[in-house]
Parts: sequence; structure tokens; C-alpha cells
Amino acid sequence: MSKGDRESVAVSTKAGSGVFLGRHDFALDPKKRFTIPSEWRGALGNVVYVMPDRRERCLNLYSQEEMDVFLEQLRQKALLDPALNKVFAKLGAVSQQLSLDIQGRIRICDKLLQFANLTTTVAIVGSVRMLKVYDPAVLGPEDEIDIESLDADLAAAGM
Repeated sequence: MSKGDRESVAVSTKAGSGVFLGRHDFALDPKKRFTIPSEWRGALGNVVYVMPDRRERCLNLYSQEEMDVFLEQLRQKALLDPALNKVFAKLGAVSQQLSLDIQGRIRICDKLLQFANLTTTVAIVGSVRMLKVYDPAVLGPEDEIDIESLDADLAAAGM
């Protein structure tokens, strides 16, 4: 797919905050890196947090600002709650904090790539507040819009 065929948007007022929209498919390079699209980098910031998605075989990429919101929600729980401490340990074991290199690339660890079945290509999808990274085969063609599925998902979310 040519660069001109892709459209994405990241509207941001400061680094680490933004609205991520669009999709980009990329091949993993020989070192298993991929590039964060330039139009999303300013909104994402230089540090990205990578976690496996709890409901899908994909990865979630969060900015520092979104990670701070997530952590604040966890901190509002009891500080000495054993269940919460177990969650922190599990999240820490399956997550990564990465810095974008000068060309905007990241290298996600092998266990997370394997979890999401990312072997040769990735589809990076703007998911409003975060980025999601999928095996492109899971999503189907980039130029296809499944309005029935979108409508069903909105209804399931109460919208």
C-alpha cells in the first residue's frame, strides 16, 4: 500500500496526549522493529508502554499520559491490597516500556510479538486514546469498512 493511500490522524495539544485515528500496515524489519507513523509520534511522545490486550490477541500501546491515568485508577485502591499487588506484578511481567528511536521505531520483545502472532507484518490501529497492534490477517483488508460490525460493537457498548 502506498503512503498516499493511508490516512490517519493524531490530534494533540501536547506530547503524550491525543486522539489516534486510522490504520497503518508495516513489515517488521530484520531486527523485528516497526515504525510508529510520524503523524502519531507527537501525540504519543517518546516513551510508549506496551501491554497485551486482555480480550484480543493484540498489543496495546499507551502514551505516558494514558499510563498515568491507568496507574492513578489502580492507586485509588487500597495500597496494601494483596490482589492489587498481584495485578501490578503480573502487569509488570508482561509489559514493556520502550523509547522510540530517532526514526520513530520500536522493538517489542519476542514474548509479546508471539502473544499477538506478529511475525512479519503489523497493523497499527488508532483506537482513539491508544494504539493497537494486530496481525493484519486478523483485521481483514485495510480498505474494507464493515459497518454492520461497527454498529453491533456500538450497540454492545451501549451507544
